[in-house]
Amino acid sequence: MSIYDYKLTAGDGSVVDLKDFEGKVLLIVNTATGCGFTPHYEPIEKMYEKYHDRGFEVIDIPCNQFGGQTPGTDEEIHEFCTLKYNTSFPQMKKSDVNGENELPLYTYLKSQKGFEGFGKSPMAIAMSAMLKKIDKDYKTNPAIKWNFTKFVVDRQGNVVARFEPTQSMDKVEECVASLL
Repeated sequence: MSIYDYKLTAGDGSVVDLKDFEGKVLLIVNTATGCGFTPHYEPIEKMYEKYHDRGFEVIDIPCNQFGGQTPGTDEEIHEFCTLKYNTSFPQMKKSDVNGENELPLYTYLKSQKGFEGFGKSPMAIAMSAMLKKIDKDYKTNPAIKWNFTKFVVDRQGNVVARFEPTQSMDKVEECVASLL
């Protein structure tokens, strides 16, 4: 299997074949509209505007599995993102990224890049403390831990990086730019 073997459903119900993104650098991110990390939409949109013409694509997958922070319909989520953050990248249907109903794409992504930690920032320490209460084994499993976990895929379809939401968006951009 490769990244290009997967299909997603867009927020408008149309089918998105990842094969159509072959040869592009991808940022795949599970998002939320009511999360402390929701402001990540702003730098993601800036990266999209800056690099889209060079072959960069964002695949936004809203997810309500973390604290119920993505309520509403796909239309309401899209309206929030376009009005508040002026997003222009493709937004998929709200979906699960963990568990029995997780998107097969996420099963694949997690098999390629597991959890490597949150880092050492104050926010990272807070995330670790919170997750210990939810899942005492969180450090040893590849599950998505929270909203705005980002996967970067190179032009050949390789999953080259996983960024937890506590990691700097500057580091995400450095990674993307190095692949363009």
